[in-house]
Amino acid sequence: MKQKLAVIFITSLIVGSSSVMADKAILAGGCFWCMESDFEKLPGVTDVVSGFTGGALKNPTYNGDHTGHYEAVEITYDADKVSYQALLDHYWVNIDPFDARGQFCDKGPSYLSAIFVANEKEREIAEQSKKAVVEEFSDQKVVTPILPVSTFYPIAGKESYHQDYYKNNPVRYKYYRWNCGRDQRLKEIWGDRATH
Repeated sequence: MKQKLAVIFITSLIVGSSSVMADKAILAGGCFWCMESDFEKLPGVTDVVSGFTGGALKNPTYNGDHTGHYEAVEITYDADKVSYQALLDHYWVNIDPFDARGQFCDKGPSYLSAIFVANEKEREIAEQSKKAVVEEFSDQKVVTPILPVSTFYPIAGKESYHQDYYKNNPVRYKYYRWNCGRDQRLKEIWGDRATH
């Protein structure tokens, strides 16, 4: 009996530690509905949460005040299945890195693109990944900044309908995405590398 309990305890520690040790990345790429949709399809990603980050205001809201914050997603991923580098590779081909006014049809500070890094290793990988984009598009200015991670505020309360919007409202979501010109612009920039 003691052996069974020990095995169960050790197993729960191992299983528990893998979920506790899951890596997270915070990225801003305009509309969080679209970022959520694009990243949930990536193998190795286990969760994508829509929210706000980057600003000083506490508890920002979508319909209220979110001054200084970016619309962003917090991505939980299994580093044994997808690397941070692979996440960034996927990120770049899902944004317009040259738009200093927002992303696609969404304009304004909260729709700007940004990579939020939690430590020096992430910063180094992010800088290298940005450098590759800068070198590839030497005739254009890459405006996506690399910023230190700050408090991430998940969408909450009455605004929770934003989470999984693309799943819960597929027709409206597709209509919005098409009219926003997101996929058309991504194809124009990235060609066949664009994921949609």
